Order: sequence, then C-alpha cells, then structure tokens
Amino acid sequence: MTTKTEKRSFLSRFLGDRGGNFAVMAAVAVPVILGAGGFAMDLTRMVLMRAELQDAVDSAALAAASALSNDKKTVAEAKVIAMTFFKTQLVGSAAEGTDMTKSTTVNIVETAKAGSAKAFKVDIATGYDMQLNALTRLFGQTTAKINTKGSAESSTGSKNAVSMFLVLDRSGSMSFKTDEVGSTTVSCQNWTESNWGGNPKWEVPCYIRKIAALKTAVGSLVDVMNKADPNSEYVRTGAISYNNSTQKETGLAWGTTDALNYVNALPTQPTGGTDSHTAFATAVEKLTATKNGEDTEKKEHAAKNGLVPVKYLIFMTDGENTSYDNTVSTWGANESDKKTSASCTTAKDAGILVYTVAFMAPERGQKLLKSCASTPANYYEAKNRQDLIDAFNNIGKSAAAMVSRLTN
Repeated sequence: MTTKTEKRSFLSRFLGDRGGNFAVMAAVAVPVILGAGGFAMDLTRMVLMRAELQDAVDSAALAAASALSNDKKTVAEAKVIAMTFFKTQLVGSAAEGTDMTKSTTVNIVETAKAGSAKAFKVDIATGYDMQLNALTRLFGQTTAKINTKGSAESSTGSKNAVSMFLVLDRSGSMSFKTDEVGSTTVSCQNWTESNWGGNPKWEVPCYIRKIAALKTAVGSLVDVMNKADPNSEYVRTGAISYNNSTQKETGLAWGTTDALNYVNALPTQPTGGTDSHTAFATAVEKLTATKNGEDTEKKEHAAKNGLVPVKYLIFMTDGENTSYDNTVSTWGANESDKKTSASCTTAKDAGILVYTVAFMAPERGQKLLKSCASTPANYYEAKNRQDLIDAFNNIGKSAAAMVSRLTN
C-alpha cells in the first residue's frame, strides 16, 4: 500500500465516522431549545402583564372622566385621581412596586359645549420594561417594552335632555276610593261606582281617592326629575287634563314646578265623563311644535344645554272613553278611541316615547293604552295606589337617566 493510499483511507474513515455528530448537534441545539422555552414563558408573562396594564389604564381613564362630569372635579384634580387609580389597580400585579410615574401620561382635553355644558376626553398611556428571564437573555435581549393606552369621554350635560307632557284623566271615576286608608279618625264620603251620583254617608275609615293617588304619583315622578336636574337646565314639562271635555293645559316650561302645580290644582272630587282624544292631540302638538321651520323644543334645549331632547308623553286613565266632544254615546266613545289611537301613531312616528298607565281601568281602557304605548314595556297596569306611584316613579327614573357617556 502506498503512502497516498493510506492518507486517502484515513481521510475517508475520518469523514465517514459519525460518532461525534450528536455532541456537535446537541451543543448547537440546547441553547436554542432553552432560549425558545424562555421566550415562551416570557411571552405568556407579557400577555398577562399587558392585560393588567390595559385594565389599569381603562379603569383610571373612566375614573377621571366620571370625576370630571359627576363630581365636577377640575382637570388637575382629575389627573391626580387617574394616576392614583392607576397605581391602585396595579396592586398585586407584576408591576407592583415599580415607579411608573415617568412612563405614564394623563392627557385631558376639555371642550366647551352650548350653554354651561362641557365635554371631556381623557387619554392615558403607559409603558413598562419587563425584565426577561435568563433563558431568553441567551438571545441577547434583557428587557421587553410593553405599551398600552386607554381613553374615556364624559360630559357635564345629561345623557338625555327631556321634554315631557302629562295627559291625565280627571273624570268622575277619579273621585272613587282606592284600597288604601287615608284616615281612621276623620270621616269622609267614600265614593264608588255603585254610589256615584248618590249621597253616601260620611264614614270612617276614610279611603284615599284616586285623584289624590294621582297627585302623589306625579309628585314621585317630579322628585326623581328634580334630583336629576336640580337647576332646571335639562328638563321641560307640561300637563293637560281631561274628562268629557279638555281643560286648558300648562305649556312646556323649564323644570317641573308649573306641571306639578297644575296637577295639584286638579279638583279633589272630579266629575264628568271621559274623552281623551283632544287632550292627547294637544300634548302631541305641543311636543312637536315648530316656529319658522324649527322644532321649538329642540331650539329651546339647544340654547340652554346644547342637547337634543328626548320627548316623553305620559298618558293616564282610570276608565274608558264614554263621549266625543261632549256627545255621550257608543259612537262617541268609539270615535274618541279612534282619534286617540291616531294621535298615538302620530306621536310615535314623530319619535315621542309614549308611556301609558291604566289605573284600575276596565278592559277597554286597558286595550287602548296597551296599543298606544311605544312598546309593551312602556305600558303600566296599576291595580292599586302603590302600583300607580311605582309606575310614575319608574317612568321618572327612565326619563331622568343622567349618566356620563363613557367609552373605552
């Protein structure tokens, strides 16, 4: 064998020997595998950390926006509230104990609206340098930057400016007693359907009349509205009553004083039949009135609070229509129902929210009010005095919903 052949044989054997390949591959692969495992762990931490930071900035932004609108805080005070809230939200998180003051900014933009209203836009941004674990550092990176931001909006104006008209029954049956005792010492005539038109004896106990229950119910609604709008800046109310004829209304005015005084002045012992069509049509006319081509209510609110009002009509009866323009007949009763229903349609087509309350009313009266309400949820069937009060109170709460508009 020649020397050249021997060298070639040794080289071939060396290249063909695969005994050390695993060690070489392992030396290369192990750091990669460890680094990948470290990266996977850090990625999970990053996702959780970002979620915690997002919750913190969102909550802080909402807290600041709420403080500006509901608590009438200044912009400077709101910024302090936002930062304090942000830090509180991080308690228990991976960032707890880290001073993030320098990496967190709170920006609030205040915009003047019509009247005395203001709008606020709160933006919060933050960044956090998360330390990577030793395995991830094998790739040469020691930290990962996590950035998040949140925003919220609010306004000192109400969510819904309101124009509301009450259409109330003051027919003879409103003199009838309810199921609740008013006095056990003072006597009175407890009117009912069976003794109406007669001269019932004075007796004890004295029951509360339907008309008195109505006044209490309207008072309950007014209390809710006044708490929501103590300075009469967002609510306009009016009222009209009817029996077999229609009484002069009190027009829409700021606040609730005129409407409440109108209701409280209704007679303690009402008389007459029932014809709702003119009163209802008058309320619709007042709510949809225009002047020089402009919606009167929208114009009033635009000048006062810069908002577009939601229009409410509350229609209440304890009976059923019995006449039409002082003509008592079956034809008249049906005609009044027909015209009232037509006005209901007009109101709903005009965007008015129609609420109806049937107070111890017979089936035909209930049917009219059910069909007149904007939705089934807008119809209330009050079987007693407390039901009536609850109905008006609930309608008041719906109308007086004054909360900040907060959006992430």
